[in-house]
Amino acid sequence: MEGFTPVLSTIGGALIGLAAIGLLFANGRIAGISGITAGILRPRKNDTQWRVLFVAGLLLGALLIRWVHPEAMAIRIDVSNAAVLLGGFLVGIGTRIGNGCTSGHGVCGVGRLAPRSLVASAVFFSLAVLTSWLIRHVAGGL
Repeated sequence: MEGFTPVLSTIGGALIGLAAIGLLFANGRIAGISGITAGILRPRKNDTQWRVLFVAGLLLGALLIRWVHPEAMAIRIDVSNAAVLLGGFLVGIGTRIGNGCTSGHGVCGVGRLAPRSLVASAVFFSLAVLTSWLIRHVAGGL
């Protein structure tokens, strides 16, 4: 299996979990990226600075990894730009319908054993597998 990195993946997952726990304890907030970003786009008094810092940390972390380990950020997409745009659009709709994204429900909600997040995460992953299969095998990869 090409690109399989269980140690690095485990370390990355642990760091994501620690960051989510840190935000929850330090700020009382759930680390859901779509909600954090939406709060930047619709700012409220005394609620924007931490959001901007959180998103900046995500971007700076990616830039740091690209600088230190550039091959880790090599992107290879086997579908058309139309498929990528459609996928992004569907994810955006899904985060609005599900009142959260995979990070909010999948990392934070499942970690708290929230029933709503357990169901949402099961639906996210099931539909992701189904959609991927349909696009590749029925729609010809778009």
